[in-house]
Amino acid sequence: MRQVRVVTDSAADLAPDVVGPMEITVVPLVVRFGEETYLDGQLTIDQFWQKVKEGHHPGTSQPSIGAFELAYSRLVEAGHSVLCLTLTGKHSGTYSGACAAARRFGDKVRVLDSLSLSLGQGFQVLAAARAALAGLSLDEVAQLVERVRERTRLFILLDTIEFIRRGGRANLLLPTLTRITKVLQIKPILTLPDGHLSVHSLARSYGRGLEQIKAEILRLRPIEGLAVIHARCLDAARKMTSDLSERLGFPHDKIIFAETGPLLSTHSGPGVIGVAAVQQAG
Repeated sequence: MRQVRVVTDSAADLAPDVVGPMEITVVPLVVRFGEETYLDGQLTIDQFWQKVKEGHHPGTSQPSIGAFELAYSRLVEAGHSVLCLTLTGKHSGTYSGACAAARRFGDKVRVLDSLSLSLGQGFQVLAAARAALAGLSLDEVAQLVERVRERTRLFILLDTIEFIRRGGRANLLLPTLTRITKVLQIKPILTLPDGHLSVHSLARSYGRGLEQIKAEILRLRPIEGLAVIHARCLDAARKMTSDLSERLGFPHDKIIFAETGPLLSTHSGPGVIGVAAVQQAG
């Protein structure tokens, strides 16, 4: 039986020291500043934010079909089957590109839409990689990922909607966001039912938004996986992590903690905090 290997895109926010040992191949998306283009990962987080501070407006684009083909071909030629997991296809063409690239490989490559992003996507990738390294078949790995996807939730608190407006990836959501954020500086909490960014709830302040997310995560108990992601708000993210660990009785060192990279920061802006959780299987 062919061994399975996992491919994903850089929207999954998985660190190099995680993907390497788990033999995960990451296809980078592209970050743009005007005519300047960078593969996601070529700029450090600090370098990205310095360019933003200097007045450069970032944008992003999906990987080329050729980038996915190259990733697949290396693994298939090495004797593996491939499962590719992408960020939500409802807001990016990455899933479509990954599918187009897979066609030349027949049943050796399968592509799944995570219907999520950042570590909501990352949890699915990690589950797939663990199952693949354990020797499960392609069908078995895909079925396991679909079950994890059903149990994964991601809540995102925005401090500003300026970046999501510039990014143009949530145009259907923008009229609602624009209307509500003009009233009393309300902060939106977003989630991704079926892969669509949607307003989950509203908070009258950033602090109240953080408390609302904590309450939502507590309602998901029992939890088997937890992650806190932020952009330029380290102290608030650390406090979120400590509070959730204490209130859930979840080991602090088992919570994945990360600052999201240039790709997602392009659309979220500074001050964003996201919490991803995987409920225990019933």
